[in-house]
Amino acid sequence: STPSNSSAASDVYKRQIMGAFASDMMSDVLAFAKNQDVLISGLCNPQTVRTAVMLDMKCILLVRGKIPTPDMITLARTNDIVLLSTMYKMYTTCGILYEKGLGSGEYHE
Repeated sequence: STPSNSSAASDVYKRQIMGAFASDMMSDVLAFAKNQDVLISGLCNPQTVRTAVMLDMKCILLVRGKIPTPDMITLARTNDIVLLSTMYKMYTTCGILYEKGLGSGEYHE
């Protein structure tokens, strides 16, 4: 889904993604995620979006075939966060993204 403003929509899809953090535990995300743009998780509820908002993340990638709830979609739209979903498990998803050049966003990589 795209934001209602077409200019905002093009901005959302042009964002540069530098790193990702993967966890189903939002407490770990809050404690350890630094400088990541993508949150990879199997936790499918509005708290996932709220966590991403707090950390200024740009995208949430739901794993294991999870489909975002209507509340998640509304909250993500309001905060210009892209929601994606994949059938892959978290480990496989992280491996694929790493193989394609997406790291953790940490400076020591």
